[in-house]
Amino acid sequence: MADDFILNDHNKDEYPPSHTAEHLLNQTMIRIFGCGRSYNAHVERKKSKMSFHLDQKPTRQEEKEIERTMNDLIQQDLPVTFEYVTRDELPEGVTLDRLPDDASETIRLVRIGDYDVCPCIGKHVRSTGQIGRFEMLGTNWDEHEHSFRVRFKIV
Repeated sequence: MADDFILNDHNKDEYPPSHTAEHLLNQTMIRIFGCGRSYNAHVERKKSKMSFHLDQKPTRQEEKEIERTMNDLIQQDLPVTFEYVTRDELPEGVTLDRLPDDASETIRLVRIGDYDVCPCIGKHVRSTGQIGRFEMLGTNWDEHEHSFRVRFKIV
């Protein structure tokens, strides 16, 4: 019923498997490194990149752990569900700092199992098993900015 109206303008046409993987990667980085969600993301069908501010450059083992965790979450076939709440009803830890100033009072939350929840109006798969396989293409570390970029594709 709530999908019958537009909460906010949305000018993107996401590829649902990659976009859902974006949510998983954000939460994976939070859990492994204690960082925030990506500050720069370019998520596409063929290949994607996301950048995170980290305290230090990840080790090769940590990079492998990112890929292993992502594929484990995908194989768990976690349900992707939506919930509509008002700004006053946001769950603990969910922030609206990335929403436009004119965002509606009603917010759509996207939940991926018990793993991640965040405001989002994009397109998603029904469960993580529909994503495919997460393949890390490479990473870059910028020492000056303490920025870690993950390049990946969904196959």
